[in-house]
Amino acid sequence: MKLSYTPIKINQFQFEITGSKSISNRYLILKALFPNLELKGLSNSDDTQVLQKALSKPLEETKEIDIHHAGTAMRFLTAYLSTIPGSEIILTGSERMQERPIGILVEALRTLGASIEYVKIEGFPPLRISGKSLRKDTISISADVSSQYITALMLIAPSLKNGLTIKLESKVTSKPYLRMTAQALESIGVKVDFDSHSIKVYSQTEIEPTQIAVESDWSSVSYFYSCLALMKTGTFEISTFNKNSLQGDSKVAEFYKLLGIETQFDKESIQLSKIEDFKFPTKIELDLNDTPDLAQTFAVTCLGLGVECVLTGLHTLKVKETDRLVALKNEIEKFGAEVFITTESLHLKLISKLHSEVKIKTYQDHRMAMAFAPLALKTDLEILNPEVVSKSFPDFWEKMNMLGIQ
Repeated sequence: MKLSYTPIKINQFQFEITGSKSISNRYLILKALFPNLELKGLSNSDDTQVLQKALSKPLEETKEIDIHHAGTAMRFLTAYLSTIPGSEIILTGSERMQERPIGILVEALRTLGASIEYVKIEGFPPLRISGKSLRKDTISISADVSSQYITALMLIAPSLKNGLTIKLESKVTSKPYLRMTAQALESIGVKVDFDSHSIKVYSQTEIEPTQIAVESDWSSVSYFYSCLALMKTGTFEISTFNKNSLQGDSKVAEFYKLLGIETQFDKESIQLSKIEDFKFPTKIELDLNDTPDLAQTFAVTCLGLGVECVLTGLHTLKVKETDRLVALKNEIEKFGAEVFITTESLHLKLISKLHSEVKIKTYQDHRMAMAFAPLALKTDLEILNPEVVSKSFPDFWEKMNMLGIQ
């Protein structure tokens, strides 16, 4: 899909963004454990719909669940299905999903007593999961890998007879996502103790009838921050967001202030505006250990603004929908920039002028498509396989069209 920008007369834009995929998927597992939990404003993303569909099936009659590209669903269901006595299910996914490691989570669950076998390659999906009651209540796990492994364990913990204590080894990656999980559990009445070395989730057999409204997705709003940073003028009002958000990616407001965007909270919406007479820095250094999903968006914004950046804390990007560090280097360099990567960092060097008519590969990664789209405000480009955005933001292209990106 070729993208170009035609400035439009409107200078003030209003948007509503779908519920957070991360929050939605956590609550879907909790609803499976506690059926009297009512959810409003769930994400309309592919990942959430895949998880909803999987959880709606009578598991005693289900032989196989295919979650396609949904990494969150793979991790969360691996843990959840392990706790359902009498079920035996093959949990599988796309070709790329079968290349994404899951051994750390499987070994942790086996330590608790789970029965899980690898169908093809040791350490990777598909998995044969025979559900049973898990008896042990303490586990140690490396904390410098995907936070979704730890979240998966936290979510099933209330269903275990004695709850679960998770001892965290090494530096914790994406800690805000673990705090999000803890707060989701606490919001329905489950007790959680959380410190830098361990997480204890207490056993809970039932909850009071509870209704939860899911906040909009901060990861998705990052693309609007990028658009406004690359536009000459404009203001955005975007809903629905909370000032004290559960989502780690709410730090996007802090990061984009470095690129001249001011954020103000008004009830349940945010107002984005450009800081007057803002002077762009020549170089920005950020540690994104807690917010790795913002890396692609921020790097591409810096590319469009001609701002050198060094982004660190990105070691988990190599096991996402694609190796995002390699993908970013490949696609950014098509515009004439220099990019240097390590196993956990990216360094974007300044360039004088962006190349145009560049074709962007998306690598079956929704965030590659959405991160590069705002660059159409600066130069014409083409996004290959643009439909991948449906994984997390199905109406993304409609929103871009409202801004004049056509």
